[in-house]
Formats: sequence, C-alpha cells, structure tokens
Amino acid sequence: MPSTFLTPTHRSKPDDPALLHLRRDLTISTVLRSYDDENKGYDEGKVINTRFGSFPHSTLIDQPWGSQIRASKVDTGSRGRRMQGLKRKADELDSPAPTTEDNDDTSTKPSSHKEARAAPSGFIHLLYPTPETWTLSLPHRTQVVYTPDYSYILHRLRARPGSTVIEAGAGSGSFTHAAIRAVFNGYPTPESPSTQPQKKRRLGQVYSFEFHSERVSRIKQEIHDHGLEGLVTATHRDVYADGFLLDDPTTGTSPKANVVFLDLPAPWLALKHLVRNPGDGKQSPLDPTSPVHICTFSPCLEQAQRTISTLRQMSWLSISMVEVNHKRIETRRERYGLDSEGLKNAIVFPKSVDEAVTRMRNIEIRAQKFRSALAEGDRATMEAMKRTEEEEAAAAAAQRQPAHSMGRVVHRTEPDLKNHTSYLVFAVLPQEWSEEDEKRCREIWPSRTEGEVVETVKKSKRQIKMEEGLK
Repeated sequence: MPSTFLTPTHRSKPDDPALLHLRRDLTISTVLRSYDDENKGYDEGKVINTRFGSFPHSTLIDQPWGSQIRASKVDTGSRGRRMQGLKRKADELDSPAPTTEDNDDTSTKPSSHKEARAAPSGFIHLLYPTPETWTLSLPHRTQVVYTPDYSYILHRLRARPGSTVIEAGAGSGSFTHAAIRAVFNGYPTPESPSTQPQKKRRLGQVYSFEFHSERVSRIKQEIHDHGLEGLVTATHRDVYADGFLLDDPTTGTSPKANVVFLDLPAPWLALKHLVRNPGDGKQSPLDPTSPVHICTFSPCLEQAQRTISTLRQMSWLSISMVEVNHKRIETRRERYGLDSEGLKNAIVFPKSVDEAVTRMRNIEIRAQKFRSALAEGDRATMEAMKRTEEEEAAAAAAQRQPAHSMGRVVHRTEPDLKNHTSYLVFAVLPQEWSEEDEKRCREIWPSRTEGEVVETVKKSKRQIKMEEGLK
C-alpha cells in the first residue's frame, strides 16, 4: 500500500494518516477511519474532540488535502453515545463467545452513522503528514530529533535515494520518518523484494534498532499505520551486545548499510560491530562496495570525546565534531518619521524635536496664508496655494528614497524554534581495497608502460598558432 508520507494523493482516504492543524503550535495526528475502531459509541462514528469543536471522521474522509473543515454538532455526553451496560443479558451469557476472526470482521466493517451537521464553534485544516509536521505532533516517548537537527545530519551522511540506513535508538520515530523519506526511491514488490541481490536498482531501506520493548511495539504499529512496511524494519535489540545483523544476532543476514546514525547513551560501545571484518566470524552489517558514513548524536562533550577516540582505533577517517545550535532570525526595516507618511508599516512620528518644530511652522505659515486669502475673498490665491502644496508634495515624493532602502535594519530572534543543543560526530569508513581489487582494476584500465608509443591527437590550426606565438 502506498504511504501518504511518501506519495500522497490529492484527497484523503480511509486508513490514511492525517494531521489536524488547529493553530501554529498545535497539531493532532490521527488515522482516518470509516468506522469507530475505538468503540466510543458516537452516533457519528469515530470523532475527534478538540478545543475548537468536534470533528467526525466522516467529514474528514474524501476531502482535498489542505481543506478547511468546519466543526460538527456532536453530543459528547452520555445521551449522544450508545453506552454499553456493565451487565450482560442472560441470553448473551448463554451464547458462545465470539472468536477473534468474528471480532475483526465486525470491528472493521463500517456501519451506518448519523449524518454530521455543521456547528459554529470553529474549524481545522486537514493536512497530509510529512516528517516535519509529524515531528511536531508525534507522542514524545523520548527526546525528539527535530527538523533542524535531522536535516543537517542527513545532508552530512549523504543519504540519498537507494541508500540503506542503520538507526540505533529509534525513540519516538522522528528521525526514522525523515530517513525513509530521504532514501525512498520505490516500493518493494513480492516478486522482486528490495533485498534481492540481482536487482539492478537498489531500493532505500531503514533498519531501526531499539532496546526498549514498548517503544519497539509502538514504532511497529506506527509503521503499519503509515504504510511504511517493507521500507522500515524495527528490531528489538541490544546493539551493544548483539550488533546490527537482521533476524538472528549471530547467524542473521547483513543489511549492507552505507549510512549509520547512532542516538545512544554510549555509542562507542556499539562501534565494535561496525567493522569490515568482524573477529568473531559474523557478517559485517556494512556495505562492502561503498564507503560508510556515520553520525553519533551526543548531548555531552565527554561522550563525543570517547566516541572520537574509539573511531580512531577502528580506522574511521575524516572525523569531525559539530555543535548544533540553530536560530531563526527575522530581519526587517523599521521606517519612522514624518517623511514616511503613506508608506506601509511606517511609524508616522517626528524623528526629532527639530523635525516636529519645522512641521508645525510650515503648517502655521500655510494656515495664515489661507486665512488671509479667505478674508480677502481672493479665490485665485487660494487655488494657487493648493496647487503649490500639491506640487511640493509631488516633488517630495519624487525625491524620496525607495521603500527598500528607507529606515534602519533591525532583527530579532524567534524563541520558539524547537531543537536540541547537541554534539554531532561525523566520520567515514572507506571501502576496503585489497591487492586483488587493485590487480583487477589494472587489467580493466591498464596504465602506460615505459617505452610505449602513444598515439598523438592531430593538433588544430588554432592550437598550432597559439604554440607558435608562445615561442
């Protein structure tokens, strides 16, 4: 099933993950259902209750993404629900208990629901999920890797379509969704799975390892709900002791990863498994045909120091450390003064006392001339004064500076940017190169031997003239 995260459609469908945007800093994630999977007993089916009103899922399905959805009138009390009594009837007690298959059939079949009526309480916007919006709405099970962090990490790791990523420390799944979006280049099919070696195009994969069993179960459920099965594989594993092989820790297959991200308390303890030739005879989890890029996410400087020391011992190269501290700065021009009258977002107020006094004197002089002309009844003089004022205003507007160069440049830092101050350690493990590889390449691309006559390319007339001019 195509994932809404990777290939969204134009309209929402049942069983699609969706985001309900309430305001700038409040987004609710849900899975659209045509039936009440939580069995809360609403006549309208499955309902989401927010501070802006109630929204039945029947009003959210088959809507264009980005639509504004009005709230509906839903009786959220006991009168609006089909409450199930605690005591069962005698015939229910005598009847045999339904099987699991029967329960699944009855729970997944949509029933006839009450038609929702619009309410004046409020509205929301229906959005399809992306890794950025999902990060802002996901349930926090651990510290979250936010967009400013994982965007830089994926860039430095050179994650691209077709790459295979190992993630240790899945946590809340924020980096998992961003990584699969970065490496996605197609869905695997049953006839030609993504791990088939003879397939020319290598499909992007993310293999996520987590030590906490409850987090693993939650991540697997999210992978199923988001349509990422076959692309993301979550494994319950202690990577410090058991490594990164798939299925069985000792005899499992290699993921052949070329991108590694370790969000662990002690990443240096897991580096012993990320080698080309493990000493215990196991397969290497790394791709033997390409360099491997690694990143460790550490909040403390001491963790980064121990990681760097271990990387050097394990023959990793190009080791560097970066402190991530993102800020969003708003820059604008602040225009004020009496000459800014009529400009957008300008503060029409005297910049100094001299400007205010000059303005008052000009107004007083014009008022005196106007009153004297009015007392004498000289209409021609009054019209001439008006024309003079209009000409002066037009001349001042012509001499005025462009709006983009007026005022002074000011800036301020937005304090609500979500990120974490952390230390990122990056390194590269080059591809293993043996004498056999060197010999094979020399046979394909032989080098020039001593005494060999090399055919020269015929020179053009222009090149001959240039060489003669240099003599």
